[in-house]
Amino acid sequence: MTPAPYDDPEALRLIAQIQAFYAERYGGGDDTPLRPEQFAPPFGYFLLGRVDGETVACGGWRRRDAVGPDDPSIRDGDAEIKRMYVVPQARGKGHARAVLAELERTAAEAGRTRMILETGTKQPEALGLYASSGYVPMERFGIYRFEPGSLCFTKPMRGTTLV
Repeated sequence: MTPAPYDDPEALRLIAQIQAFYAERYGGGDDTPLRPEQFAPPFGYFLLGRVDGETVACGGWRRRDAVGPDDPSIRDGDAEIKRMYVVPQARGKGHARAVLAELERTAAEAGRTRMILETGTKQPEALGLYASSGYVPMERFGIYRFEPGSLCFTKPMRGTTLV
């Protein structure tokens, strides 16, 4: 796993694949507004996973803090996971779990106290990964919080507890 800018050419290639995957499963891409600087330390982190020089995985987190009554489930200290993806030919080999572990480690190191994420009902692979990694359901947040197929999860960082 190596850190990379969100707008690195290899990152952009995998992000385009993620968007195509979403379009296949949901009929459209993820429209969540994101900016590359949100994934640059100390506000976030983005990484690429490589095997034999080939980029096969990516993922990042961005700092999220309480935004007020419009989205009450986001709290100060949150780190939101975005753009986690493993190319089809590399799936089932532990890459997603390794990306997730590195995102959690770097978020905790940056002082974030809770990981949050949004996924959907049409991604059973992601749901299994997050459940087996200690993530629990939370109130929906973000631009898809009113969509029936949206599911949100959280996990406290080591040394903190969910309230």
